[in-house]
Amino acid sequence: MVDQSEHHLLGVRSLSIDEVTVLTVHGEIDALTAPLLAEAITRALSGPSTALIVDLSELDFLASAGMTVLLHGNRDAARASKRFGVVAEGPVTGRLMKLLGLDTELSIFESLEAAIDVLR
Repeated sequence: MVDQSEHHLLGVRSLSIDEVTVLTVHGEIDALTAPLLAEAITRALSGPSTALIVDLSELDFLASAGMTVLLHGNRDAARASKRFGVVAEGPVTGRLMKLLGLDTELSIFESLEAAIDVLR
């Protein structure tokens, strides 16, 4: 099943792979668009999947508001007894998140395949 949410600066596509929901995010996550991602994460966590992966590999910009949404999503997933991971590589996402120490709070993967292998 594929579900899609769009804003002129941010798009979120949802796909189910086995018992894992993958949210593929493209565009920009800032204070204006972060609520769209938060809503998509909440919707995904309310479903039957056992894990949620937020794939940021197509993202152009990640502000602190987006990182806050990811931290809250991780917390909410734990409360729902679901696994949570983030695909983030490169200077826009992975490098920035690691520099800020978010890799100690979030399971960050360099590829979607790696995240699925671990969280499935």
